[in-house]
Amino acid sequence: MKHLLVVLTITAGVALSSAAAAEGDVVRGAQVYRACVACHALEPGLHLTGPSLGGIWNRPAGRAEGFTRYSDALRDADFPWDVAAFNAWLADPQAMIEGTSMVFRGIADAGARADLIAFLERAGGAEGAAQLVANGVISEVYLRGQAPKPIRDAPDNARVVAMRHCGDGYTIETADGAHAVYWEKNIRLKIDSTETGPPPGFGVVLGAGMQGDRYSVIFGSLADLEHLVSENCKDR
Repeated sequence: MKHLLVVLTITAGVALSSAAAAEGDVVRGAQVYRACVACHALEPGLHLTGPSLGGIWNRPAGRAEGFTRYSDALRDADFPWDVAAFNAWLADPQAMIEGTSMVFRGIADAGARADLIAFLERAGGAEGAAQLVANGVISEVYLRGQAPKPIRDAPDNARVVAMRHCGDGYTIETADGAHAVYWEKNIRLKIDSTETGPPPGFGVVLGAGMQGDRYSVIFGSLADLEHLVSENCKDR
């Protein structure tokens, strides 16, 4: 309840009424929304750094199905995502919910907030984002945001069958029979347990830097990582 009081207090101070929000321009709001694409998708259920914004309008805060990385403060908040809540949140997320994990400084311009709220009301409703794509307001890219490309069908030269750590290096073996040694600090081990991740029992190695000497090795589960990566200097 205390978070709801914070919302109401901030909203009153920012002075944007429901009527003013209704005057926001959806097309201009789509331009403001570009800043959100790096962390959010509009496709329902597709969670990235932040939860999906598909179906967010009037959804209870901290309650997107399948998203498990909310801060405790937002998970315990007691309000729906409506005009008042969005106005306060977009003005200053940290002031609204102290301890939120969302890294966003806020939008000081009330007009830009009104436009973005109008956009989110439309895009966050049932089939709203798809209609905006059909009407040419936003690109289809906005639906999935920066969701990683599926790697389940990675070719054999990228499909990792074993990794051996020895000294300060990793030897990476791939399904085509090749192997290469990399400095350990240039290798990042990651997990993608979603449908975009690698096939069970394998990892996938992908380039991860402009210099061409940094790589990510992605596993579909912690079990696969533990099975495929070992501390082994005997086979060097």
